[in-house]
Amino acid sequence: MSFRRAPVRMQKPAKGSRLMYSSSDDVAVMKQLEAAHAPDGQEIDVKPILRVVEDIFVHADPTLGPVASPGTPVHGEALEDQALQASMRDALESLAFVIDRVATEIACKCSGSEDAHGSAMAILNMLAHFSWDAKLVIVLAAFGMNYGEFWLIAQNYSSNQLAKAVAILKQLPEILELSNAQKPRFDAVRSVIKTMLDVGKCVIKFKELPSQYITSDVEALSMALSHIPIAVYWTARSVVACASQITGLVGLGHGHLAATTEAWELSSLGHKLSNMCSHLEAQLGTCYKHIDEKKFMESYQSLIRLFETIQIDNMKVLKALIYAKDDLQPLVDGATKKRAHLDVLRRKMVLLLISGLDILQEEIAILEQIYNEARIDPTRHDIQYEVVWLPILDPAVPWTDGKQKQFESLQATMPWYSVSHPSIIDPAAIKFVKEEWNFGEKTILVVLDPQVKVMSPNALHMMWIWGSAAFPFTIAREEALWKEESWRLELLVDGIDPTIVQWMSEDKYICVYGGEDTEWIRKFTSVLHAVGNAAGIPLEMVYVGKSNPKERVRKNITAITAANMSHCWQDLTLVWYFWVRIESMWHSKNQLHKTVDNDPIMQEIMTLLSYDGSDDGWAILSRGSGGDLVRAKGSTFVTCLTEFSSWEKQVKETGFLPALKQHLMELHSPHHCNRLVLPGAAANAPERVVCSECGRAMEKFIMYQCCDE
Repeated sequence: MSFRRAPVRMQKPAKGSRLMYSSSDDVAVMKQLEAAHAPDGQEIDVKPILRVVEDIFVHADPTLGPVASPGTPVHGEALEDQALQASMRDALESLAFVIDRVATEIACKCSGSEDAHGSAMAILNMLAHFSWDAKLVIVLAAFGMNYGEFWLIAQNYSSNQLAKAVAILKQLPEILELSNAQKPRFDAVRSVIKTMLDVGKCVIKFKELPSQYITSDVEALSMALSHIPIAVYWTARSVVACASQITGLVGLGHGHLAATTEAWELSSLGHKLSNMCSHLEAQLGTCYKHIDEKKFMESYQSLIRLFETIQIDNMKVLKALIYAKDDLQPLVDGATKKRAHLDVLRRKMVLLLISGLDILQEEIAILEQIYNEARIDPTRHDIQYEVVWLPILDPAVPWTDGKQKQFESLQATMPWYSVSHPSIIDPAAIKFVKEEWNFGEKTILVVLDPQVKVMSPNALHMMWIWGSAAFPFTIAREEALWKEESWRLELLVDGIDPTIVQWMSEDKYICVYGGEDTEWIRKFTSVLHAVGNAAGIPLEMVYVGKSNPKERVRKNITAITAANMSHCWQDLTLVWYFWVRIESMWHSKNQLHKTVDNDPIMQEIMTLLSYDGSDDGWAILSRGSGGDLVRAKGSTFVTCLTEFSSWEKQVKETGFLPALKQHLMELHSPHHCNRLVLPGAAANAPERVVCSECGRAMEKFIMYQCCDE
């Protein structure tokens, strides 16, 4: 196959067209390149030389380089770096002679009548024993020497006598006077030089890819390696073309017209080389993604192994979870708002508060109360512990100013330690927290002992239920607390309302009721008051609304207060806390593998949750703090109360609660079961749930709920 003589006239590619490497010309060239490639295995770090070459091009034409930002060394300052100088000396010891030879060859080829292909191949044949990245950088360095000499004289001829003398012989003053006429030629050379530098940087980046994370059998790397030789060839050919343009300027004189045709030919070369560079950069991006995935999985597996291995202290694991480097203080002390090292957690029990940015202020407020109570308790100073907020966010979601303000606002309210910024948490740690600790959207509190053994995968539930009494928040403590519990009113409302505690101490009958149906509430409270008066019992009622209380619950509270129907909580936070505690009881029991089959308290919890999941009202009635709880759905309860005359006699014989319970059982429909909406993430939901009413397995659905006002 014959190749055209210089100047090369290539068909101008259509805008946006993709370069096809399988063109017949490139296939033929590739065979020649392979035949002339016989590397001797010597590894040379040519990156420092490329930096020097770039420095030449930028100082010759500052438009080729970026403007240095404040604090960033400019090229000249970078060359003063001792480490760079040392690595450059090592490379130049073996390359200086060959660079000079290639520079001479380029000058000769450009001044002769050789075709562009032949010139490029002749240069590459001189470099047969070098690797492809070395060939490319040597060619660029050789051209850089010639190009730099030309501009060194051009820039200094007016101020340096030696430069002036040489410039006169080369007729450079006349050339520079025609700079406007030569602008297309200079612009074309400038553009191609920038593209060649980009190709050089890209090829070196492939050479620097870590072999422990990527090998040549990966498709992206394999494809890139097969295309690099032809990219080196077209870089050499572009060097020849650029050098010809510069050499051709010497001796032109005033009669020369602007070489627009030659400029277009350079532009065509630049376009082809730019397409190659874009293709290589795309493959490089894919390689980086592959490497990141490998590193990610390596870090993830390392975390798993760390937790499976007995540790002397907690530092190694906490560094892997929070921040592995030593270049910054990764924590913020909630008390002083100052930065802190991970060392403040050494040999301590660590409670990791894990959430997104949607953690509720109510959660923080109640946690703070429990946190402070546990820390000031003089009986607990034998166990040192710290709480650390670990904000877990999706790394793929862009970080915005709004999120930054939200994060700072949350961090400012926390009295414990927190991670200084979510971005410092390794993605592998995020995956670990989500998959190994089942973190979804709900806040969790993972308890680690001083040797980072997980003492509880989520202690938040026992905190909501028992407060600081749950200290030190381990599963063993959780199990012990449940063994002491029974299904009683005190368990339901503990620590929420002192008024109810007072009622219990006075041995009053207490009714806790909920739902959103205002008409049912009016009817139920009216008839219960009437029955209480008729039965002669001291009766109090409290309205607890519905989980996730919204506007309808607020309106009901206003109506109940206005009509003096019963006691109710004006602060919706108390309503929220009541239901969070019930949900926490379910989570806690479920975490301990309790079901309605083997745990009577679990059965009552699920019944109450099923009441909340329905659209009807419901009620629970008890006496004092330790009496039995009698519960029923709203319609059944109202029916039972309106039929009081039929069981009034039984009240005198067995007592009010036993008589009420007996009549409710008579009204109960065995085939009318409940709808159950389980709280929390689906990852924690059991595969099999039985109905608390009939005992049969319930059908499984997934429900998503937003505003339903």
